[in-house]
Order: sequence, then C-alpha cells, then structure tokens
Amino acid sequence: MDFSKDPELEQVRSEAEKLAAAFDDEYWSEHDEKHEFPWDFYNAFASRGWIGIVVPEKYGGAGLGVMHAATLLTSVAGSAGAMNAASSLHLSIWGMGPVIHHGSEEMKERYLPPTATGELHVSFGVTEDDAGTDTSRIRTFAAADGDDFVVNGKKVWNTKAQQAQKVLLLARTTPREECKRRFDGLTLFLADLDRAHCEIREIPKLGRNAVNSNELFIQDLPVSRSDVVGEVGRGFYHILDGLNPERITIAAEAVGIGRRALAVATRYAKERIVFDRPIGKNQAIAHPLADSSSELDAAELLWQKAAWTYDAREPVGGLANSAKLRAGEASFRACDRALQTLGGFGYAREYHVERYWRESRLMRLAPVSQEMALNYIAEHVLGLPRSY
Repeated sequence: MDFSKDPELEQVRSEAEKLAAAFDDEYWSEHDEKHEFPWDFYNAFASRGWIGIVVPEKYGGAGLGVMHAATLLTSVAGSAGAMNAASSLHLSIWGMGPVIHHGSEEMKERYLPPTATGELHVSFGVTEDDAGTDTSRIRTFAAADGDDFVVNGKKVWNTKAQQAQKVLLLARTTPREECKRRFDGLTLFLADLDRAHCEIREIPKLGRNAVNSNELFIQDLPVSRSDVVGEVGRGFYHILDGLNPERITIAAEAVGIGRRALAVATRYAKERIVFDRPIGKNQAIAHPLADSSSELDAAELLWQKAAWTYDAREPVGGLANSAKLRAGEASFRACDRALQTLGGFGYAREYHVERYWRESRLMRLAPVSQEMALNYIAEHVLGLPRSY
C-alpha cells in the first residue's frame, strides 16, 4: 500500500483550493441568506473544465475517476462555501452518471459535451414524499403514447431544479403489482424540464440555501422515446451505477466541511484568552478537537479506499456506505465541537460556524440516511437477514 502523494491528485487539490479561496465567508453567507445560486463560483469552476472531470474525453471531459472527483469536492467543501459550494458542483459532476454508463450514443453525443462545459444543468428526480426510501413504490407514471411517453406525478428534493433544463426522471412504466420483482418496471428518462408541464416549488429548509431544493409537480409531460436512458423497465438498475460514487463523494465532502470547522475552532482556541490563557490550553477544549481531527483522518482514509476500489472496478457497496456513515458522523461532530469551542460566538452568524454546523447535519440524511447505510452493511457485508 502506497501512501505517497499522487502529483495529479495534489494538483487537483491545490487548484480547487485556490479557486474556492476566492469566495469568502461573506460571499457564501449572503448567497445563503438570499437563496441565490452562486453563479460566479460555479462559472469559475466550469470555465476551467472541472465540471467535466468524470465525463469521458471523447465527449469533451477529463475522463478521470471517482478519486479525482472526490478530491476536488472535498477541497471545495473544505472552503468557506462548505456544502453550498460542493452542492453547486456536485450534481453537475455526478448527475449524468447513468447517461455515461447506459445512454445511447446519440444521447451521449448530444448531452455530455454541454455537461462537461457546465452549460447543461440537470436535476435528479427520483424521490417521492409518499415512497421515501422505498423507491419501488414511487407513483410517478410514464404512459406510452404511440412511440413516446406522457408523464404525470410528483417528485421532492429536486436539487437545482430552478436552474435545470433537463431532469433525470425515474418513473413507473409498468405497475408494481404486474412486475415479478419490485424494482422492475421503472424507467429512467432524461426529460425536458418543461415549465409548461412542470411546476417547481422551492422547499424552505434548515441550510444550504444557496442551492435550492424543490418539489416538482408533473402534469402531462411529453417525453420522447429517444430520451429513455438505457432500457425501458430497467431504470432502477441503471441509477445504481451513480449511487455508490455519490456516497463516496458525499463522504469526501463531509470530511471537507468538518476540517473547515475544525480549522476555525482551532484558530479561535489559540487566540481566545480567558483567565489569562488561551482556551486551547484547556483539555476540555483541546481533547474534543483532537478527537475530531483523528475521526476525520479515519473517515478520509475510508472514502479514499472506497474511491480507489470503485475506480479499480471492484465491488464497493459496503465501503461506499461505510464511508458515508463514518464521514457523516465525524463531520457533524467536528462542526458541533467547533460551535461549542466558540461558545456564544459559535451561535452567532458573524463567525460562520453555525452555517457549517447546519450544512454538516445534511450529511447524516442525504443521499441515504445513516440508518439505511447501516441496513446495507448489516445485510450485504455481515450477511444478516433483511430487516425491512
């Protein structure tokens, strides 16, 4: 096992850190408070080709792997922008994974080049409020209409739907009760996000407000058969190719946010004088920060192992879920301890730690809850009976 620094990865890390450093805490606080998408930030990364980091070179991208993309995004999340910054890039980088793996050649030639340049924005339409984690029970239905389809239904937690031109939309094309397996009969579409047939409502939420989350109401949306990703009825299995890379990347982003909060808290602990001594001299302050530092180190090694495993085309489900689980916990604990270190000032917006804390809480919920990650590990790693 070689732990020496990879020059290519170090270049990715260095360039991402330099770009992200140009956007300070005030920039992000303002965009978060005003619910404004960070176009200047997004365009800075898009103009340098970072959005296409995993798009194959044939279609204008860099053709790199999960390790490179996760390295990029852990550096972005470790900046002042935290999850707002990472999320503005995240879906543009990973959202088209099913198209890369399962799209037709015509679809790839048409949509991957503008994805690589950052011109095409795609929202991810899978989750529904009455199905939750049980994707097999989604109700959005795509009815055959001659050679094409007409879609009706509702989706929730559509990231960047306000900016998107297309939606990667999972819908039933065969009723669940008519399928041999519960995940059969689902079809994935790269559909036009046509405002004449789609109503988009932003969901007010705790944090990460510079990047919108939305409800999507779909009424009689026409979708061409040429916009089917992969095979009709196999859509659920096609999206699986994107789930593990996303979980690995979310783990990397969580570590980045935790490190950002820890750096702010450490600096404050060195400078804040109480009872004629820096508070960092007190073990009640120093030990929790040191403990979080070690937890983030461990979580980083785990997401890196998962990324290496995925790029080596080896089975990675257990590692991806473990990385997401451990990084989510380590990140939130680091942010919570950072807030506690700053005391009352940690609760004040002026110091920005409360924003990191709010955004790190998301990492324990998305893209899969900690409980579902544990279910996966229990069943698929330990071989225990399915519990749900």
